[in-house]
Amino acid sequence: MNRRTLPVTAALAATAALLLTGCGSGDDDTSKDNDKIAGADQDPAKPKKSTSPSAAPAEDKPDGVDVSLPKDMNLVFDWNKPKDKDEAAAMSDAANFMRAIYRGVDKRTSKEAAVSAYSTGDGLHYAKVQINEWIKGGWTATGTLRHYQATTRSAPNGGSVEVAFCADSGKFYGREIKSGKLLKTEKSIKDFDHFKLIMVKFPTGNGLWQASKVFVETEAEKCQ
Repeated sequence: MNRRTLPVTAALAATAALLLTGCGSGDDDTSKDNDKIAGADQDPAKPKKSTSPSAAPAEDKPDGVDVSLPKDMNLVFDWNKPKDKDEAAAMSDAANFMRAIYRGVDKRTSKEAAVSAYSTGDGLHYAKVQINEWIKGGWTATGTLRHYQATTRSAPNGGSVEVAFCADSGKFYGREIKSGKLLKTEKSIKDFDHFKLIMVKFPTGNGLWQASKVFVETEAEKCQ
């Protein structure tokens, strides 16, 4: 059965400067041995609220920001929340960060309010690059993108949490907007990515966490 290769992944892999990754097993093993979370001292930026009305239900508007997606763009987060309150909140907002990216893809803008709310610094840059690559390619997305095998790790200062997880895009397809054509390839290791997001607490006491750094290992065997 043919599967798609996420178009933006291929585009960014060809232009290393565009992708903020820590690719390869060597980089990943190093991060495991380092007790200090990268970006732990990152200062979060103030999120921007949308001024436009939205008909999205309350559950699609955490922190008052709309992260709803069209019905044919299904992001699944198959994981259990940790017992630690901050780690659970960081994990929830890591999911919202991923939703924000694809909401930007759907709305055809990297200036989507959810993107500014759930990312800052390098994380914000990563999100904008991802969205803009989809826009430039004339693509949208459809299908199911599954996230699983999530782990969390808090920094000693309590100001940041590393949220790591796998993503299986084997049933998530790029689609050309003009022609409606689905972009597919044979199922392969290219369908599996491993993410590490450094989530930082927004200093307002409202429990908002933002992705400040994004590391991606493509073709991740650990996720098969």
